[in-house]
Amino acid sequence: MAEKRASTSRRPGVSKSASAGKSAGRHATKRPKAGAAVKASVKKKAPIRAVKDTGIKRPAAKPSPAKSPAKSAKPTFAAAPVVKVIETALDDMKAVQVKVLDVRKLTDIADTLVIASGTSDRHVRSIADRVIEYAKKAGFRPMGVEGQRDGEWVLVDLQDVIVHIMLPRVRELYRLENLWDVSAARRDAAVGE
Repeated sequence: MAEKRASTSRRPGVSKSASAGKSAGRHATKRPKAGAAVKASVKKKAPIRAVKDTGIKRPAAKPSPAKSPAKSAKPTFAAAPVVKVIETALDDMKAVQVKVLDVRKLTDIADTLVIASGTSDRHVRSIADRVIEYAKKAGFRPMGVEGQRDGEWVLVDLQDVIVHIMLPRVRELYRLENLWDVSAARRDAAVGE
C-alpha cells in the first residue's frame, strides 16, 4: 500500500528523492524547457548590459564623516529648494528688503515665510509673476495666488512656503516680520521694558 501512495504522488519530471524528502522543493529537480534557461539568463544580464552600454559612471562611495550639530549653521528642511528658487526670482526682479523667516516652530500652515517689497504696484505684480514662473519651472506648483489684481500685497502659496510681496507702505502697516519673527518680537519687548 505504501508503494501505491508513492506511485500516485509522483509526478512526471520529479525524482523519487524530491517527492520523498521534504527538504528538497518540488520544483528543485524539474527540468526547464530547452529555451527557458537561455531566456532567463538573458533577462538577468540585460539590465547589467544596459547600464554598461549607457556609459554611466558612478563615483565610488565615500565614507561620510560623523556630522556634529555645531558644524551645520543652517538647518536643512524640505522647503530649502523652493526657497532658493524664490530667492532667485526675487533677485532677478530686484525686489527690496527680502526677508526669509523659518516658522516651523510657530505654525503648521507653512515652514517658511518670504517677505519682500516692490517699488510700485506694477513691480509687485511682476515680482509675483516671476516667482510663480520660476516655481513652475522648478516643478513646484502654486496652490493659490491672492491680491494680484490690486498689486499692493500679493500672496503666493507654494505649500510649505508662503511668499508675501508688498508695497513698502503696506509692509510698514502690517509689520509681518514682527508678527512672525520671534527673535524680533523679543528684541522689541526688551527695548520696551
